[in-house]
Amino acid sequence: MSNNREFFYRRLHSLLGVVPLGGFILVHFMVNYFATRGEEEFNRAAGFMESLPFLYALEIGLIFLPLIFHAVYGLYIAFQAKNNTSSFSYFRNWMFRLQRISGVIVLIFVTWHVWETRIAKMFGAEVNFNMMAEIVENPLALILYIIGITATTFHFANGLWSFFISWGITVSPRSQQISSYVSMGVFVVLTFIGVRAILAFAGIGV
Repeated sequence: MSNNREFFYRRLHSLLGVVPLGGFILVHFMVNYFATRGEEEFNRAAGFMESLPFLYALEIGLIFLPLIFHAVYGLYIAFQAKNNTSSFSYFRNWMFRLQRISGVIVLIFVTWHVWETRIAKMFGAEVNFNMMAEIVENPLALILYIIGITATTFHFANGLWSFFISWGITVSPRSQQISSYVSMGVFVVLTFIGVRAILAFAGIGV
């Protein structure tokens, strides 16, 4: 019975990492990328998202509750997993370890980001271009954001590879190799979008 429960939890953990959390990452990055077009364009895109009906219900049901489960169970996996990179330095063993390390970084980063934005909004702050510009005008904050964004895109992209295997989508070695290339491409594209956006808030490269 406990094995069945663990199997279910791992499947749910994998599923929530892609749907809905993966979908949220894609949407969030796309909205942020409007910053590269200027303050007005970003504020318009962010304003549209803020005006969605039942926004708080959507955030709780589709983002925060899945995120809490994914994070808590992910920490359990991270701290009980046996990494063997010291004995077997295969590529996938390193990806396994980096997945766990990046997950912890992402959790810290997301907690900080939520505090700086969503919690600040609850106390009357306006979520707009100026808010993000003020956050990343500190060079240390900008560096930490870039690290957090990169950890997030890696965790998601590498998680896609595991998701495809867990759900029986990629079974053969050939399909898993192709999946590695796909996940690598997702990582590169999303990292470019995320970093380009945060640099736009900082007024770099605009």
